[in-house]
Amino acid sequence: MSIFLAGAGPDPLAFPEVFDRFAGEVAQKPDATRSARIAVVVHDRAGNPAARLADYVEPLRARLSFEPVPVLLGGAGAVDPGLFDGVDAVVVGGGLTPAYLAGLRPAMAALTRTIARGAAYLGFSAGAMVAPERALIGGYRVDGTEVCGEECSEGLDALDIRSGLGLTPFAVDVHAAQAGTLGRAVGAVAAGLVERAVAIDENTALVLPRTGSQDFEVIGSGNCWDVRGRAPGNAKAAGGSAVVSVLRAD
Repeated sequence: MSIFLAGAGPDPLAFPEVFDRFAGEVAQKPDATRSARIAVVVHDRAGNPAARLADYVEPLRARLSFEPVPVLLGGAGAVDPGLFDGVDAVVVGGGLTPAYLAGLRPAMAALTRTIARGAAYLGFSAGAMVAPERALIGGYRVDGTEVCGEECSEGLDALDIRSGLGLTPFAVDVHAAQAGTLGRAVGAVAAGLVERAVAIDENTALVLPRTGSQDFEVIGSGNCWDVRGRAPGNAKAAGGSAVVSVLRAD
């Protein structure tokens, strides 16, 4: 099944299409004799992740009969990797990106195995940013120079690249045009921290047909900004340049 990466948190009124497409894919699971099981991963800065579940579960319930499997991050114990066993899809919510990555780390192998065997993935905001092999987790400076607003830093100073879930071969940033994080994606590529980054606008998502695909479809009303370093051997590349392509839904 596909990998859906949304550029903001869940908003079924402003951006119903991502829920429609994701639910449609999950409904086509191979075993039609039982309801789908969807792992829903949430973190809450205030320490009550269970309060965030409805934001993700209810829009899907309106489209699909399924059993939610809550995966609550930030509690006293580590996440049980067994929560991802046998699920048909995984939803990872929005919030503090470093907290999502840290919370999922103990179960990362189980989660990626589940996706590799065909479970669909839907990541909102932070859930989109942790999906790549080399994940842009936050920060707002490159070599001391601001590349986006400090309010988008996730509590980090320098741009921070960490090992993510390995679902995409390119880094991902979110809230691109609306929060000015396109500058962070460009800065990451121009500085050589990643070879490619895709910044996703709000009310927009990219859809990969499979894990590791270089190509994707754009859905929604905004843009995906595909940022790539110049080809090796180009003399201008030494100056830290990048090329940006603007991609919209067909």
